[in-house]
Amino acid sequence: MIRFAVVVLAALVLAPVAAACTGRPSLGALEGQVMCPVCGTTLDQSDSPAAQQIKRFISGRIAAGDSDCGIKDKLVASYGESILAAPRDRGFGLLAWWLPLGGILAGAAALAFGVWRWSRRRGDGGPPAVALDPALERRLDDELARFDA
Repeated sequence: MIRFAVVVLAALVLAPVAAACTGRPSLGALEGQVMCPVCGTTLDQSDSPAAQQIKRFISGRIAAGDSDCGIKDKLVASYGESILAAPRDRGFGLLAWWLPLGGILAGAAALAFGVWRWSRRRGDGGPPAVALDPALERRLDDELARFDA
């Protein structure tokens, strides 16, 4: 049973990595995942000479039979990590994916805790009782009695 759980856990951990590298990428798919180093937009939005050069490089690598991960690795080796439109899902790039999610969960937990404390503090649900001056209380009763009649 433990062996089965280890195999399932390994499959769940390795499945995203295996699915990330397709055997036959297309230029259209990679254009949305690679940035133009000149204008800072994805290749499908850029017409700069640098973007055209990278598109030709990608087309050549696709014709040579490289996977999308292989093409991205070669681009990162030439231009650095900033050539990718999204951070990688391993190493330090994994922090870019999990940190916002952790912040959202922490904020939701803090909000839930604050609402819980606020609802516990109210007690019976009514406003806190404030002692009035006897003369002011008598005047208030007279005014209310006048409206009741």
